[in-house]
Amino acid sequence: MQESRFATGNSQLIIRDFQTDDQSLARELILSGLREHWGDAFAPGQNPDLDDIAAFCKRGVFLVALAGERLVGTGALIPERPGVARIARMSVAADMRRHGVGRQILQTLCSRARERGCQKIILETTSTWEGAAAFYRDFGFKVIGAWDGDTHFELQVRCT
Repeated sequence: MQESRFATGNSQLIIRDFQTDDQSLARELILSGLREHWGDAFAPGQNPDLDDIAAFCKRGVFLVALAGERLVGTGALIPERPGVARIARMSVAADMRRHGVGRQILQTLCSRARERGCQKIILETTSTWEGAAAFYRDFGFKVIGAWDGDTHFELQVRCT
């Protein structure tokens, strides 16, 4: 299991690979973020991948971020096809946003993609989630289109 440590504000952030003991906390963090964005329109049954995160990510990478003992962030890298991987399930606890947690998770996922030989990373986010879209643009992702209510992004991975 790989682990990275980062300073964020007044605390230390640990980013590490998902472990089965993280299942319920990671699932609840992601669902909490979805409830926050979707409100009454949220339907938890539309997220069956969260019932078994280890199975969902068995060919990829699923990271968790911990501030002390608290799980405060998640992110996944899922292989799509040779040279291309998808970022999914990026989520940060509401009170930890804008403290660098998401950026560190995304940076770690991009490093893992590079290690796996990926040349391109893709992702999508709901088009109305302007903060998420701005976050990805600020990181260097380019918008490649919008359809079905989602904005689609890609990032060319540099092999440095």
